[in-house]
Amino acid sequence: QVQLVESGGGLVHPGESLTLSCVASGKILNLNDMAWYRQAPGNERELVARITEGGTAHYTASILGRFTIFRDNSKKTVDLQMTNLQPEDTAVYYCNANIETILRPPRDYWGQGTQVTVSS
Repeated sequence: QVQLVESGGGLVHPGESLTLSCVASGKILNLNDMAWYRQAPGNERELVARITEGGTAHYTASILGRFTIFRDNSKKTVDLQMTNLQPEDTAVYYCNANIETILRPPRDYWGQGTQVTVSS
């Protein structure tokens, strides 16, 4: 059973920083692309940042220069460092990973989500 567990959400003021963490566990053969998505109330879930197994990162335009994604393959973690947070960044943030296990071919898995609220 594969699990993705997020941590690090919370309430911050505009301009402040926050780091989200996600750890994958289970009988994992290959941990492929990992990513962070977010979903604000009334909106669809959107990709925030994605990082390949080799460490190549891609970002959505709205957070470019403010957020950084990085991963530690040995620890099976992916983090999202967020700086200069703004109210429009308020959302539930979800960890996503494409994982191959002993029993299943590669498929996407999701964490339970962590709330980030930016408010003065």
